[in-house]
Amino acid sequence: MSQQNDSTSQAQSAGCVCGGKGPALSQMINMMMPAADTASEHFRNAGIEFLKGFRELIDQRIDSLQRKSTATASSQGTKFSVD
Repeated sequence: MSQQNDSTSQAQSAGCVCGGKGPALSQMINMMMPAADTASEHFRNAGIEFLKGFRELIDQRIDSLQRKSTATASSQGTKFSVD
């Protein structure tokens, strides 16, 4: 137990972001491992949906730029030569 307290105080004095709670967090994660498979699948699917949403935003922007390009090209008129 004193070894754990020593490592905790060393982590805190070194400016550890987790404040020395890393071992406790690791233990909690290990206890939840059977549920982690379901959670990781959920997060993977959420990541895919996020990317699909981002792709939709890009597609909308491309369509918008193409419509502007088409409108600009048709509003320029017809070129003809002058004698």
